[in-house]
Amino acid sequence: MTQQDKDLLLRDLSARLPYRVYVRVKYKEGEPCYGKLTPRDIQWFIDSNIEVIKPYLRPMSSMTKDEEKEYNKTLCVIRGHGSFCTIDTFDYLISHGFDVHDLIPKGLAIEVTEENNPYK
Repeated sequence: MTQQDKDLLLRDLSARLPYRVYVRVKYKEGEPCYGKLTPRDIQWFIDSNIEVIKPYLRPMSSMTKDEEKEYNKTLCVIRGHGSFCTIDTFDYLISHGFDVHDLIPKGLAIEVTEENNPYK
């Protein structure tokens, strides 16, 4: 993992701390495990006690129609200029487990699917 990827992942994980997000963790020693993200996980990742930490996230394409309606309510619409994301938009996406930083295609997160969903 490059330092740039690690920095991106740390920013993303830090924003998700107030929400119930599950992660798969591989410590320097021992078997991989998964559980709810904690501030300690982030600190251990910074300190290199954790080799890999991957959040379970949803791709934006998995947004339901009802979620899309709620998402659209968070956008700021400027007539003639389109719509723009607000802090509420970001908070909505993070709180619903969406992959706002494209971590899944980069191999830095695990995609939540019907068969692979720790949130059930």
